Amino acid sequence: MVSTIKTMVIAVSITVLSTISVNAQNARKWKIDKKHTSVNFSINHFFSSVIGKFTDFDGIIHFDPNNLKESKADFSISINSVDTNDGKRDKHLKSKDFFDVKNYSDMTFQSIKFEKKTNKDYLIHGKLTIKDKTKDIVLQMKITGEMEHPMMKGTIILGVVIDATINRLDYGVGTGNWAATMVVGNEVKIHIPMELNRKK
Repeated sequence: MVSTIKTMVIAVSITVLSTISVNAQNARKWKIDKKHTSVNFSINHFFSSVIGKFTDFDGIIHFDPNNLKESKADFSISINSVDTNDGKRDKHLKSKDFFDVKNYSDMTFQSIKFEKKTNKDYLIHGKLTIKDKTKDIVLQMKITGEMEHPMMKGTIILGVVIDATINRLDYGVGTGNWAATMVVGNEVKIHIPMELNRKK
């Protein structure tokens, strides 16, 4: 009797572990095509908008609309790669007045969960770290298309756009006189059109 119970327990355990393994595998891993992805931001300067981007970034995305529980996203952006089309301004942004690149070289995002809104729209809940501050944030992700690559056999392309708005002061970006919002606004709009791909 004891032997039979042990056998049943082992069988159930194997089944559960196998199910977990399958679910993890079902959250498809996508590779970021950096040549067709851009990390953009905009912020007000007086009454106009300054547009910039970060050119050095990396990330891992596991996304499956049928398995959001196992879906996840992790990003890392090199702050030293900031580019606002003005060298003097970029140098200032890297200084202690703003990002303090010497002490904080990267900003990171780590997802907590994916939430479905529609078949094309999802929310990515996670934590964004800039400098020594980590805050909860929600990214809006819209699927713009999915298809088989016409020139790369066996490869699926997924287009997404990620948008968010953050307050730079929440992360200590802008100290001293630059903490005031009269010249530089506090809201930063993030816009990331992204092309992902994976093998079928």
